[in-house]
Amino acid sequence: MPETRPRALANDVKFREVWAWSMYDFANSGYTTVVITAVFNAYFVAAVGGNAAWATFAWTASLSVSYLAVLLSAPLVGAWADAHAAKKRLLFAATAGCVGFTALLFFASPTTLALTIACVIVSNFFFATGENLIAAFLPELSDSRAMGRVSGWGWSFGYLGGIAALGLCIAYIFWARAQGQEANQYVPTTMLITAGFFALAALPTFIWLRERAQPQPAAVSGALRQAWARVHQTLRHAQAFRDLRRFLLCIVFYQAGIMAVIALAAIYAQQAMKFTTLQTMILIFTVNFFAAAGAFGFGYLQDRIGHMRAMALVLGGWIVMIGLAYLAEGAALFWVAAILAGICMGSAQAAGRAIVGYLAPPARIAEFFGLWGLAVKTASIFGPLTYGVVTWVFEGNHRLGILSIGVYFVIGLALLVGIDVERGRKAALADN
Repeated sequence: MPETRPRALANDVKFREVWAWSMYDFANSGYTTVVITAVFNAYFVAAVGGNAAWATFAWTASLSVSYLAVLLSAPLVGAWADAHAAKKRLLFAATAGCVGFTALLFFASPTTLALTIACVIVSNFFFATGENLIAAFLPELSDSRAMGRVSGWGWSFGYLGGIAALGLCIAYIFWARAQGQEANQYVPTTMLITAGFFALAALPTFIWLRERAQPQPAAVSGALRQAWARVHQTLRHAQAFRDLRRFLLCIVFYQAGIMAVIALAAIYAQQAMKFTTLQTMILIFTVNFFAAAGAFGFGYLQDRIGHMRAMALVLGGWIVMIGLAYLAEGAALFWVAAILAGICMGSAQAAGRAIVGYLAPPARIAEFFGLWGLAVKTASIFGPLTYGVVTWVFEGNHRLGILSIGVYFVIGLALLVGIDVERGRKAALADN
């Protein structure tokens, strides 16, 4: 059956290529779900950190160091990728790095604390760098009027990938427990499962995704110096893209809340709600299912009702979710909050990436997605760290920790007011 080109895609793009692009989100979400959200974070606090008072803070601090490295490098990576038409090559390097250092987490134990922290920092650095690079392909694949829809396909595939990877790990853990193994035996093996899943599932991306960009003639030599010059020029001329600039600031705040939820979901479920490890994994599995549905369905809603209305709806949902989680005393209300978090998570990620793609100058896509990554990673530095500091200072009060990150969603919603996406789009198209 011959391939057809849905209206949502750019003129020279076939559906198979968009599927291959989406498969990268499918592949790398196993890392986020298993390592950052559902399994390894709680294992780090309980087993590697020995449930010490500093363990949660150490986890959030490790992630913050990683995201700081991404923050400093993302604009350079994006500008260099644009100058050399190297998004795909850099994406391969980032993927190999994340896979390799995730596999090294197999050796995590109380006696290898320094190695474990180093592997968390480096693997997450490569993961986040790859996330920026794959996002930069979106405007090349999608019609500008359907970025929300296509972005939603990618994010929904991503959450399905998280479900698949976590499902494999749950199946293995059931088998391992039946063999009499303890957590310090079977959790390290899930790191090998996650690394292998990432490597195999990402193969379609490197087989079928095309690099359409052309090297910039002026950037054949002196790549690093010229890349920094482009970044400086982007920042110096940021006034011309005031709507994009304001939205990037909005991203900094609402993503701070989202990243805290991602990094600490399992810890909150076990510490505040007294969930068991198995209950927590089932919870995260369910959250990913609703996140996939939210990412897929919300992209269509976003294209129908408009970018700003869609994002305002999502941020309002996040605020409600924080309130429900704070008030929940029993499992039932907490499950409602978790399902709402899943829907909002998928919707926010898809909507935010599409808006940046819509507002970015077409000739400098990777560079501006580097700034998007900078905004997200800035949020990732202080979002989880805020939770970690609050719970440390207030002697393990995780309810106060979740309430503190709700402030970030309120600020993000306030910043959303005043953004005119059509004015921003005109400014982007006028850029040479």
